[in-house]
Amino acid sequence: MSLAGTPSRCGPSPLSQTLRSPATRAPHPSWRSRRLPYAVLATFVLASCITTRVREEPRPTGVFPVPVAADSAKPPETPPMERIEAPGVHTEGVRDVRVALATAAQGAVLAATGAWRLFDANDGVLVRARDVEQWTIERRGRQLRASRSGGGSTPWSDGQLTLRPDREDVFGVFAGRRYRGALRVVASDTGLVIVNVLPVEAYLRGVVPLEIGGSRSPAEQAAVEAQAIAARSYAVVRLAAVDNSASRNETYDVVDGVTDQVYGGVDAERPQSDAAVSSTAGLVLKFGDRVVNAPYSSSCGGETATPDEVWRAGGEPYLRRVSDRIPGTADRYWCDIAPRFAWTRTLSADELDAAVRAYLRSYVAVPSGGPGRVRGVVIASRTPSGRVGRLAISTDLGRYELRGNDIRYVLRTPGGETLNSTYFTVESESRRDGSIAKLVVRGNGYGHGIGMCQWGAIGRARAGQSARSILAAYYPGTTVGTAQ
Repeated sequence: MSLAGTPSRCGPSPLSQTLRSPATRAPHPSWRSRRLPYAVLATFVLASCITTRVREEPRPTGVFPVPVAADSAKPPETPPMERIEAPGVHTEGVRDVRVALATAAQGAVLAATGAWRLFDANDGVLVRARDVEQWTIERRGRQLRASRSGGGSTPWSDGQLTLRPDREDVFGVFAGRRYRGALRVVASDTGLVIVNVLPVEAYLRGVVPLEIGGSRSPAEQAAVEAQAIAARSYAVVRLAAVDNSASRNETYDVVDGVTDQVYGGVDAERPQSDAAVSSTAGLVLKFGDRVVNAPYSSSCGGETATPDEVWRAGGEPYLRRVSDRIPGTADRYWCDIAPRFAWTRTLSADELDAAVRAYLRSYVAVPSGGPGRVRGVVIASRTPSGRVGRLAISTDLGRYELRGNDIRYVLRTPGGETLNSTYFTVESESRRDGSIAKLVVRGNGYGHGIGMCQWGAIGRARAGQSARSILAAYYPGTTVGTAQ
């Protein structure tokens, strides 16, 4: 949900998933590809994390003295280890959010910026390490062990391994990035699942700057605050889904990319977005007495859409079409400051054929021999907001219809970039034999266009609107309150 030369991810212009300098950070298009559940969710209560403090005698750095099983098919059982924690060690709370950083890694190297412990599934301490140490997690079936490059390894262990820093100002490190809270490694059938477990407010510090841009001007702070409230609402809804046994995965609640909300850990944090998270702490978007999912996109292109126009999902009373036209103007919109408010994409015949051949079968039935060469592309229907409802692609082997957001994932560039939005027109040039020579797509907006328009929020903030008024404009009928 952020901007690439635009606002944030759940919907702004292409906000790079990599960390950018404050000068170039903007909202990011993450929610546009999401197919989010809209039947939401019971009232959610945020619970504080528990910190356990245990007095401990100094012990040498490294692997704790436990018997190491031979590397055999079935290692001998070892008694559970005593739980030993240092002052400041954070024990994960039941309301912490679990963010998947990798879901099928074949190996993982863990480290930290200071002293840390590695715990087994029973919370027994396996490793007591310093910041200079790196430990590699290996998998054997559903078992895990940690090995140090300088020598030494833990026994093979069932379940999971968890890195916890000794103090709150120490951060775990995975894949070159720093993270607050704990880093958990779980063995799956296909590899390792790496999960960052941390409080929701700490999670938002790594989300908001990537979704709306980490270096907005003071005049745009209301938009950053609106983003923080929308992102918190989404996280709360995902956690409530877990409580109601609707989690998509038992190991994690959200992923760190556009499928949910773009999350970059400590390295993504910025003072301005931190201030927005802090000033809105605990505030969520509500419809009646329930916390609601709050989708957003980079730029709506002039008018937002309802869910059924874009996704295979039912509507919600607070997700209605909203005009982004500035009152008193004929052709000015709050989001026309977006870099991708208006855009053009041109695909050659070979590029169009390659895209259809590579991606069409993911959305419609295609013959085993392939879809054939494209001979025509026409808009079969439009939605009430003016977006393309159905796009018909004719080839020398048949006719295929794509609907809603699926269109964006078929008409990709050679590099794999999806179409900016479904708010477009098409023009084609044909050869004498009837085949397409070139397809020109002209459109507006970036992202799915549902819910808050991030560039529109920035435009409204510049005009003096508050975070609450911005949210009320894009989510009609909602209020801002606490999750309790």
